[in-house]
Amino acid sequence: MKEYKNPLVERYSSKEMLYNFSPKKKFSTWRKLWLYLAETQKELGLNISDEQIYDLKEHLYDIDWDRVFFYEKKFRHDVMAHLYAFGEKAKKAKPIIHLGATSAFLGDNTDIITIRDGLEILLKKVVNLIFRLRNFSIEYHNVPTLAFTHYQAAQLTTVGKRSSLWIQSLLLDLEELEFRLKNIHFRGVKGTVGSADSFKELFKGNLQKVKNLEKKISYKFGFQNVFSITGQTYDRKVDSQILNLLSNISQSSHKFSNDLRLLQNLKEMEEPFDDNQIGSSAMAYKRNPIRSERIASLAKYVISLSNSSAIVAATQWLERTLDDSANRRLVIGQSFLAVDAILMIWNNILENIVVYPKIIEKHVEEELPFLITEHIIIECVKNGGDRQEIHDRIRIHSMETNRKIKLEGKENDFIQRISRDKKIPIHKKKIDQMLNPENFIGFSSDQTLEFIDKKVNPILNRFHHLIDSDISNMDRQI
Repeated sequence: MKEYKNPLVERYSSKEMLYNFSPKKKFSTWRKLWLYLAETQKELGLNISDEQIYDLKEHLYDIDWDRVFFYEKKFRHDVMAHLYAFGEKAKKAKPIIHLGATSAFLGDNTDIITIRDGLEILLKKVVNLIFRLRNFSIEYHNVPTLAFTHYQAAQLTTVGKRSSLWIQSLLLDLEELEFRLKNIHFRGVKGTVGSADSFKELFKGNLQKVKNLEKKISYKFGFQNVFSITGQTYDRKVDSQILNLLSNISQSSHKFSNDLRLLQNLKEMEEPFDDNQIGSSAMAYKRNPIRSERIASLAKYVISLSNSSAIVAATQWLERTLDDSANRRLVIGQSFLAVDAILMIWNNILENIVVYPKIIEKHVEEELPFLITEHIIIECVKNGGDRQEIHDRIRIHSMETNRKIKLEGKENDFIQRISRDKKIPIHKKKIDQMLNPENFIGFSSDQTLEFIDKKVNPILNRFHHLIDSDISNMDRQI
């Protein structure tokens, strides 16, 4: 194999997303646009025969690629190449193909269709991801774990509360995804510069027929909204908005991959590692988090591409300029393929993610003595102690304990020190009662279950038809 292969095609993306951006779908959609244009023009009174419509339908998917390549080399124009190749197949319909239309009628409407269908594919994957994370959060909603700020041990949270933060990010992405799907607009039938001049001529100045033409074609492709005004193209801000959405999904995904890799280093949680998987060619013991790393790598790529569409939108001239074309050809498809891959990998991780409760418990026990100091102070004051003096004694013991842990590798003996200090009026049994991790998780468990019940479940119920059957049977009820 000497030629370059796109890794998103060869390694990462799903067949359905690859088909969505394939030449086969693109150019068969062009032919559908030609067909629906002719059908609707006939319905509105233009001189187009049933035989011509039938001829278009008969050759809808009959693309002679050799002839397309021949004409594209000859004309250096992809629309004209396909128009000529289609006309050679649908000979009876040839005189009326592309009647009144412009290249943007094909290209822009097809792009909008592809974007919409791509968002539908991602919607399903996001919903399944939220479903898996929901089940994970419920299962571990009450398991205490160390929370970290600045990657330094802070207070306690729960494993399920932490994973609910991942869901929260995805819910924001899902809300935006829904909004984009609901409000996506068909480019419609606007002519060469958006004035519909050619259609004014065809329909002898009847504006209502031109409006009906546009509405009927839009409905045939499943669009309720159509741009009321355009230049030659739809506003390239649309592409920028879509790539911002894909960037946002990538940001959420990268955050998860960071968290999981940090936790895997702590040995608290681990992505799946197959029996025959090799972590390192040199270090046989390695269990590298390659799935999470791949998410992070692809996410960086998508985030970086989002700026490209913003630049295109900002630098279009007047009714249109072609310096958007090659850029859009690359960044839109690549971004969708990459996010598709990211969501597949994330779903794959959650299918067999591993949690190590004993390690989590060990880490909690190591840090918990320091986390209860405020409670010890309060108890000592209740027993007649001076708050500032108690605080100072605890500070001295905590500093010395930390010194021995870090410099001498000693165990945490902070509680023993406090218990032996006669100037700290608290009984050892009372301290032992405090050393229950569940006393220090705040409302983490309640917050998680309420979040699932109030925010997550209603969304999953609404999209239950998108949840894969193999995991919907694993549904856990609160």
